[in-house]
Amino acid sequence: MQRAVFIDRDGVICRNRKDHVKSWEEFVFLPGVLNALARLSRSDFLVIVITNQAIINRGIVPADVVEDIHRRMIRAVESAGGRIDRVLYCPHRPDENCGCRKPQPGLLLQAAREMGIDLIQSWLIGDALSDMVAARRVGCQRYMVLTGRGWQELVRCWRNGEQGFRVALDLNGAVRSLLRMEQVPERVPVPVWDGR
Repeated sequence: MQRAVFIDRDGVICRNRKDHVKSWEEFVFLPGVLNALARLSRSDFLVIVITNQAIINRGIVPADVVEDIHRRMIRAVESAGGRIDRVLYCPHRPDENCGCRKPQPGLLLQAAREMGIDLIQSWLIGDALSDMVAARRVGCQRYMVLTGRGWQELVRCWRNGEQGFRVALDLNGAVRSLLRMEQVPERVPVPVWDGR
């Protein structure tokens, strides 16, 4: 079975907006994210983005706009030497009570089922209580980053008795720390001799 690092999108990969990220023009990578994803991509972990996108069922933007943002995000990450193996999102509003909107673990379970992932040996990096709860429910190891809503959400975790996760300043710090802890050797690209 494979291992994965699941990463929340808004507040971890890109800037969180109170009015939501509604277009590629509003999508802004946080500092250090592209380097972190490039470094993570040299490991044996699958890299999977999981994100709540209730803006779809709220009628703010259609699903194809969200999917276009994700395609462009993946291309930008690849251009910087990284990779994202899959993006899974929940389109539902909180009042729809679905099983895929974090803190429900549906997206994690879907990824495990479809991609053969061992959730116990995997990690989730997020900036919210809902991320930490979803990961705990399936046994993932967890990092709370302090970008996005992280500081406020860290306090919410403490108040709600959520514990057992690690804290990092940002995605770069979380990736560096988890790779060091896991002692995962990074695959270094081997130069190919072109015969000249």
